Amino acid sequence: MPLLEQLELILEKRKRRDLLRSLVVASPSSIDFSSNDFLGLARNKLLQKTYLKELSSFPNPPLGSTGSRLLDGNSSYAESLDKFIAEFHKAESALIFPSGFDANVGLFSSVPQHGDAIIIDEFIHASVHDGIRNSRAAVITKFRHNDIKHLKKVLETVVQEIEPQKNIFIAVESLYSMDGDIAPLNEIVEVIKPFNSYLIVDEAHATGVYGEQGRGIVCELGLERKVFARLHTFGKALASNGAAIVGPKLLRSYLINYARPLIFSTFLSFNSLIAIDCSYKVMTSEAGNELRKRLMRLIHLFRSNIDFPSNMLLPSNSAIQGILIPGNDNVVKLCRVIQNAGYNVKPIRSPTVPVGKERVRVCIHADNTEEQILGLINVIKDYFIQQNISKEMNNYQIISSKL
Repeated sequence: MPLLEQLELILEKRKRRDLLRSLVVASPSSIDFSSNDFLGLARNKLLQKTYLKELSSFPNPPLGSTGSRLLDGNSSYAESLDKFIAEFHKAESALIFPSGFDANVGLFSSVPQHGDAIIIDEFIHASVHDGIRNSRAAVITKFRHNDIKHLKKVLETVVQEIEPQKNIFIAVESLYSMDGDIAPLNEIVEVIKPFNSYLIVDEAHATGVYGEQGRGIVCELGLERKVFARLHTFGKALASNGAAIVGPKLLRSYLINYARPLIFSTFLSFNSLIAIDCSYKVMTSEAGNELRKRLMRLIHLFRSNIDFPSNMLLPSNSAIQGILIPGNDNVVKLCRVIQNAGYNVKPIRSPTVPVGKERVRVCIHADNTEEQILGLINVIKDYFIQQNISKEMNNYQIISSKL
């Protein structure tokens, strides 16, 4: 069979399962409850003003980076930004990558050595999976989501499977993107102490929102010296693009030499670096503090007014909320009703999440209004009342789910 026919057949099978993806453009008039722009900086006038002022201070800025960081894409501006990010997140060093995906793939594919082990939370991001798939680790396994007892059991098993003195890497997210729950980092740090272990924390969804001035959950808990490496991304609450790995200085040098996505990818453009710098300036200002406070108030408003039973609402106190409605068809149907009412939300279907745990993902932003929050809630409640879904949901019990 010719290749294009094979591809067409595969896509047709996906379509029949109602899983076919396509690129969509949200209506400009729709109200955003979908994006990861948690602080609302993507359209923030202060950030726009700060960015344009910074950009104009360079009389002839290059339009592109012109190469990877190891060739001609690096700059004194990038080096200074690395140093600032390291200091801000209380780490020895930082290294900016073109994207969070590149950073995770580069880290996990190169740092674990022959014979090492990698243990991941079962809900860890897809980029970590791609990284460890290309690693040299002898053992790759997972533990149940946020389950400390199971993590300890897995650690005890892994120690028996690898040679003495080999390294064990534990990978978690501080805030999980599909469930909106927070990793028990204090407990994780304690349980891995007896082992030759190195904790790596993906702070993608926490950066800018948690911790003093948005430093993240690791800093909020004072665990900087107990975490080997952290990923901070700039494409979510910071409304930019790119990411940085923060950790020991030696790790930075190692990644420069062995992280292939860094070595062989064109680096961020100069204007992207300026955007990152300006986003940090706004995020750390008093205006940034007010945005974080407002976001928390809106999250509380949503939680206190949605008034759903626990088996219909994910137990999240973060900006990421989830309305559980089992079945891909059901969750798509609800999403369409919400979208037709003028609110931009997205369905999260299986197998992205476990079967029976499909949900409408709702992301709350600091620039949403109280009226928008309450309006969204009313649309959801009206739909459930009309469909009499709440009775059917009594047979389901929440189990956290993730990419």
